[in-house]
Formats: sequence, structure tokens, C-alpha cells
Amino acid sequence: MIIYHGYTGRAADYLISRGIKPGDYVIVKLVEGVVFRGILLPRPEIYASSSLIVVKLENGYNVGLDLAKIESIEKTTIEGKASQVEVSRITQNPMLPRVTLISTGGTIASKVDYSTGAVTPALRPEDIIEWIPELGEVAFVNAREVMSIFSEDMTPQHWEKIALEVYREIDSGAQGVVIAHGTDTMSYTASAMAFSIFNKPVPIVLVGAQRSSDRPSTDAVFNLISAFLVAAKAPFAESVVVMHSNTSDELNSVHRGVKVRKMHTSRRDAFQSINDKPIALVNPITREVKVVGKIIEYRGVKKPELRAKFDEKVALIKVYPGLQQEIIDFLVDRGFHGIVVEGTGLGHIANRLIESIKRAVENNIPVVMTSQCLFGRVNKNVYSTGRRLIEAGVIPGHDILPETAYVKLSWILGSITRDLREVRKWFELNLVGEFNDRHVLGLYPRWNNE
Repeated sequence: MIIYHGYTGRAADYLISRGIKPGDYVIVKLVEGVVFRGILLPRPEIYASSSLIVVKLENGYNVGLDLAKIESIEKTTIEGKASQVEVSRITQNPMLPRVTLISTGGTIASKVDYSTGAVTPALRPEDIIEWIPELGEVAFVNAREVMSIFSEDMTPQHWEKIALEVYREIDSGAQGVVIAHGTDTMSYTASAMAFSIFNKPVPIVLVGAQRSSDRPSTDAVFNLISAFLVAAKAPFAESVVVMHSNTSDELNSVHRGVKVRKMHTSRRDAFQSINDKPIALVNPITREVKVVGKIIEYRGVKKPELRAKFDEKVALIKVYPGLQQEIIDFLVDRGFHGIVVEGTGLGHIANRLIESIKRAVENNIPVVMTSQCLFGRVNKNVYSTGRRLIEAGVIPGHDILPETAYVKLSWILGSITRDLREVRKWFELNLVGEFNDRHVLGLYPRWNNE
């Protein structure tokens, strides 16, 4: 089978016979008379068997066109746009704060090559400043890729590698670090950075994009400028997530990494602070970073300490009406080292499961209880189920997010101790603002139905 830039079968034969390849500017006329103009794109091999060809239109959007509906396709030429400028033309100001961009994958650190329509990594400082010249006005930019994976493929081992690279950059004098990351598991990595680097002297800023760099509605540029502003000039030194405050290009919110969650699949303002308020708001136009929340760690001259070992044998399970004892028993029998439970309401679990929880604790496996409500805090003293869980040895998670609890327990078991008593003590320490000692009404947003 011929594979032609990701195209196979009829699509490959059709393009080869006409001498058309990805990067060519084409005019496609459909049988019904509609005409499309744009750049032919390559296809991922996962879609290679399709009879569609994909064209990037002049408005920036991609369209898939069925061969059966195409009357004609014509290759033509347009005045090309340079995809890169001469490196010698790009100079950086060494007097600006030094900020390192660490790329882990995703389209946030990629740019559009307008000669082919493809989205390619922008990993050299020159590439990034060519793509977003404003960054060169904010910071002295350094950039490198430490991995290139989808965020859903992240594991605790990847957190260890990212933390080590961040630590090295800070230790070598970086005045801020920006981590380009896929959005799906960005809050997990933000929590991992918060716990694994003690005594942070500078901000560690995670940033992503909900819309690809090749789309007119992309949020990549807006978010990256805001992330660099935070890394270069914010007064705090915490692990944070910087993403859109609303659906428009107005402001970005700076969320504490241990108190943020992705709350929508596709909106640009998908990330929200939970049981917390954003630390700051960023205006990339005015270059202002306005602190609006509490700061826990301040920027300063400090010696960072790296403790970046995570235990992969920690499970996060969700309570639901049909949850069986066998699930918990399986984790115990398979030698898991910790369990985080996402309980109902105030942190409850079916009474039939409490014996399995007790057995886990008796096997020196810490069990942490959080709430799937997300907002509010667990309270084991209201109902009898809660009191039975306390008697079984469950560690209450206060108002910590389930994902943050998973990361924290994994970090404690990997970097600090596996002694059950010590694990309990460490988990109940509020290390980086992961839970609140008390709640006020303002921590619960009343979202509008827009």
C-alpha cells in the first residue's frame, strides 16, 4: 500500500496523478459548484484510509473534502510568506529577566509554517521570538524541549523529569520558568511542581492552549505572553497555571497550581480555581500583572531544594453506587502503596466498603478521603458513616482537590516516607496552599449560564 504524506488508496492515487503534494496551494471545485482555496495538508497516518483530502483555507481553518464530491483540483502558485526570518536579525536584550520555556508537548509551543500549513514546534529562542515578538520585550528567552508527549500520557516519572529540568534552570539563574503543557493533565503537573521543588525563588508557570496554533481563535499567543509576564515580573514564587479568564482576549488568570482544575472540555477559560481565588490577573496588552489573591511563597533570593520522587503505586478511585469491595481489595492484594478516594458529599463511601478500607489501613496503606463535589470540604463528624471511616483510619483531605491529593500522596510516599504515621502527619501539613483552614462564601462561584 502506498502512503503518500499520510494519504493512501484513492486519495494517494488522486494526488500523485496530478502532481500535487502537501504545501501546494490548490483550488478545489466541488460538483455542486462550491470553490475552496488553500494549502493541501498532510494527513496523520491514523486517518490514512480515508478518502478525504484536507485543505487549510485562507481564513486559517481546515476543511476535509470528499473525493467523490470533487469535480476538479488545480495546483496554482501564490506569493509565498517566509516561514522564518534570518537568525541574525533577532537580538535579545540581556538586561531583561532570563526566562526559560520548557516544552513537554502540545500545540502551545508550536507555530504555523505558512509555506506548508503545518504546525511545527517553535523551540529555538529565535523561533519563539519570530512567532511572538512581544516575548523579546518581556524577557531574555531561553527554550528547549524535554519531552514531546500528549498530556494524557504523562506519568509520575515524567513529573520527576520535568521537576529536575525546572530545578536545573532555576539553580543556573533563571528568573522564571514557563512549562508548555497539554491542558488535559496540566493541573496534575502543576501540583507535582509545587510539591517537588521546595523553597522556590521564582515562579514556575504552566501554560497551555485550548485552541491549536493554526486556528484563528487560538489562545496560544495570548497565553504565552501572559505566562512570560508572570515568570518575569510576578512577586510570587509558586507553581501556577496561566490561562484565559473568560472567552475573550481580555485577561488571563493566574491559578495556584494545587487549587486549579480544568472544568470544560474546550472553552478558552476552562481552568478555574477551586476553593480558592486566582492569585493574579494578567493583561498582556498593558503588560500588567495585578495581584488579586493571597500569596503563599514570595519571589526572592533562596536556594531551591529538589525532592522529586513520586510513587506510581497510588490509586485514585471514585465512589459510585455500584462500587464493589473487590476494587479496594484488589489494590491491597496487588501491593499498592496508597489510595485516594473521591467520596460523595462530605466524604462518604458505602458502609459495605468500610471493612475493605480498614483492611487497607491495617496493611499500612494510607487512604485519603476527598469529595467529588470539589467545592467545600470533607467533614467526617456529621454522619455515622464519616465517623466509621475515621475509626477505620481514613485521612480526611480537608478541601483538597482529588487530583492534588493523588499527587501529594504519591509525592509523600516517593520523596518523604512510607511510614503510615508519618504519611498522615505530612498529609495534614498545608505545604503549598493545597487546602484552606477555613472557608468563606466568596470561594464558591455562582457561575452564569451564558
